[in-house]
Amino acid sequence: MAFIDRRFLAPAAFVAALAAASPATAQTYPSRPVTIIVPFAAGGPTDLVARVIADKMQAPLGQSLVIENVAGAGGSIAATRVARAAPDGYTLEIGNNGSNLLVGALYDLPVDVIKDFAPVAELTVNPQIIVSRTTVPATNLKELLAWLKDNQNSVSVGIAGPVAEVSVVNFETMTGMKFQLVPYRGAAPAIQDLVAGHIDLMVDQLSNSVPQIKAGTVRAYALAARRRSPAMPDVPTTDEVGLPGFYGALWHGLWAPRGVSADVIAKLNSAVKQSLADPTVQQKLAAVGQQIVPPDRQTPEGLGPFQEAEKAKWFPIVRAAGMRGE
Repeated sequence: MAFIDRRFLAPAAFVAALAAASPATAQTYPSRPVTIIVPFAAGGPTDLVARVIADKMQAPLGQSLVIENVAGAGGSIAATRVARAAPDGYTLEIGNNGSNLLVGALYDLPVDVIKDFAPVAELTVNPQIIVSRTTVPATNLKELLAWLKDNQNSVSVGIAGPVAEVSVVNFETMTGMKFQLVPYRGAAPAIQDLVAGHIDLMVDQLSNSVPQIKAGTVRAYALAARRRSPAMPDVPTTDEVGLPGFYGALWHGLWAPRGVSADVIAKLNSAVKQSLADPTVQQKLAAVGQQIVPPDRQTPEGLGPFQEAEKAKWFPIVRAAGMRGE
């Protein structure tokens, strides 16, 4: 490292020398690749969202974006790592309302899921869907509910992340049943086990199930939403087929650690918006049922208050149910 002896520099020369010797803070962001942490296994819905959007963020940022999957504990391991990262904009997270909200109610975390992060943008919304292995002897939701009632003590339900866990517990409450819950580190390995017949049921993210439904390797019963999805127009909603009011969805967002400068957040937000406006990105996300949120929600000012409202809604429900992460 070179040292500057101020005794031999005029004031103007000292300022110039100090600027030249300064680290990355004097350089234009980003000056090196940016890492985006994904809190679930590769190949799952959040991983897909991150890779599709990050790919088209690279051109406006002028740097590579590297996806790193850090799965475990419902996404809390990744969230903690990002919250503790240097606030320089080189470590970000694309997560969902499980990894970046519900973990705060399910786990005793060393970080705050809201206060220790800087919101950049909300990205997509993805409804959940009730799916089973193809050998379950039920072809519609009414038949499925009857079969589940008769076999509930032995039925295994895969859960991948906090949102899935909350939805399955809600499903149990609404139907008066209890199942064996099998936790997974991501939706991709969970759906693989469903296809293989190792588990019976999932309340899955639509984007994770679409390829398997189309391939005929899992059976779909109902979309947990008020309206059908253009990605799966033949799948009825829960309101239509006998489970009214059972709704569930995952929303995705982009966060930086608290303390990242407003200029860096603005630059990241601009790159996100350009990516979400790209026709290729829109087509890839729509094909699997990932709905891009409106432009007014693709902002720090949109994501921050929305996340606060979601916390006020869901934290009391999770705690009243006595749910704890495993």
